[in-house]
Amino acid sequence: MNTLKTVENTKVPLIREGSKWAFVVITSLFFMWGLANNMTDTLLAAFKRIMSMTDFQTSWIQLAFYGAYFLLALPAAIIIKKFTYKTGVVLGLGLFIAGALMFYPASITMQYGHFLVALFVLAGGLSILETTANPYIISMGNEDTGTLRLNLAQAFNPIGSITGVFLSKAFILSQLNFISAEDRKIMDSAELKAIQSEELTAVMGPYVGVALFLVVLWILIKVMKMPAGSDNGRKLHLKSSLKRLLRIPHYYWSVVAQFFYVGAQIGVWSFTIRYVMEELALNEDDASSYYLGALILFSFSRFIFTALMRVVSPQRLLMYAGMGAGISSLVVIFGAGLPAVIALVMVSGFMSLMFPTIYGIGLKGLGEDTKVGGSGLIMAILGGAVLTAVQGQVSDLTGSIKLSYFVPFVCFVVVAVFAYAFRKIQPKMSA
Repeated sequence: MNTLKTVENTKVPLIREGSKWAFVVITSLFFMWGLANNMTDTLLAAFKRIMSMTDFQTSWIQLAFYGAYFLLALPAAIIIKKFTYKTGVVLGLGLFIAGALMFYPASITMQYGHFLVALFVLAGGLSILETTANPYIISMGNEDTGTLRLNLAQAFNPIGSITGVFLSKAFILSQLNFISAEDRKIMDSAELKAIQSEELTAVMGPYVGVALFLVVLWILIKVMKMPAGSDNGRKLHLKSSLKRLLRIPHYYWSVVAQFFYVGAQIGVWSFTIRYVMEELALNEDDASSYYLGALILFSFSRFIFTALMRVVSPQRLLMYAGMGAGISSLVVIFGAGLPAVIALVMVSGFMSLMFPTIYGIGLKGLGEDTKVGGSGLIMAILGGAVLTAVQGQVSDLTGSIKLSYFVPFVCFVVVAVFAYAFRKIQPKMSA
C-alpha cells in the first residue's frame, strides 16, 4: 500500500513511455486466449452428447489442452530468453493458428483423438503466448505496479472468455442433436454417423473462423516494432536459475497455489453446463446461458478487484476471494436448484482475481530469473488437466456432479491459506 502511494506521489506512469502500443497489442492476445480457453470448456458438454462419453472421458479434452501448457512453457522460456519476447509471441500465435485449422481435418475423420491432437497444438501455442505475454506486460513499467498492470491486461481475458462461450453457444451447442445417449446406441450406424458429422462440423466452424482472424493479427505483430523488454543478457543458465528459484519461498509456493487455482477454475467451468443441466433440467444450449453469466460476472469482478488494489493489498484480496469461492462451493455441493446454480455463478466472481495476483506475487523480485520463473507459473496450469480429470472421476464414481465440486473447494482452501501465509514468505523488499 505504501508502494502504491509512493508510485502515485512521484507520478510514475503505469505503462512506460514507448510501450503503450505494444501493451495494447499484447493485451489483445489475453482476449484471444480467453476466447480459446472457454470455447474449449464447452466442448466437454458437446462431446459428451456427440459421442456418448463419460465425464472422465470428456476430461481428456482438458488433459490434452493443459498438458500442452505444461510441456511447452519451459521451452517457451528458453526461446524468449535466447531471442526476444516478440519471437515468443509470433511463434505462439502461429501454433495457435495451426491448431485451430487442424479442427477441419479432424471434423472429416470424426476421430476424437484427432480433435485432441488439434487441441494439443493449439494449447501449445497458447502456452508459449502466456509464458511470453505475462512477464512482457510486467516489464512494461515500474516493478511496483507490475501486479496492477498485469491485472489490467488480464481484465480483457474474461471478455474473450465471454466471446468464446457466445460463439460456442451460437455455433456449436445450438447445433447439437438432442437425441439421448440411449437412443443413439440403438440407431442405425449410418444414420448416427450422419448426425455426428453435422455436429462435428459445427464444432469445427468457430475454430477455423478464429484462425483466419488470427492470421491478420499475426501479420500485424510480425511487422510491428515492439520493445525488447528488460533482460539481463541472452544466455540462459537453466540449472542455476532453478536452484535460485527453489530457494525462494514466495515463488515456489506461488507455483503450488497456481496449480490448485487453475485446477479449480477449469473444473468449475468444465462442468458448469453439466451441473446446470442436472439442477434445472435444461439442455446444453440453455444451460450454457448460466455459464455465460458466470463469465460476465468474472469479467466485471476483475475490473472491481483491479480498482480495489489501489487501497487493499493484493494478498489480502486474494485471501478474501479464496474464502468467498470456498463458501460458495459448499453451497454448490449441499444446495439444490436455482440457489445452488447462483452460488456456482458466484464462484466465478471470486475467481477473477486469482490467476494474475498469484502470478504477480510469484514473479516479484526474481530479476534475471523472471522468464524461467514465469514458465514455472505457466507449467502450474497443468492443474487444469490433472484436477479436472480427478473431478470427472469423482463424478463418475459417485454418480453425482454435485459431489465432484469438493475438488475445487479443496483448491480454494489452498489458495486462501497461501494468501494468508504470504506475509511470512513474501520477498524481503518494498511491497
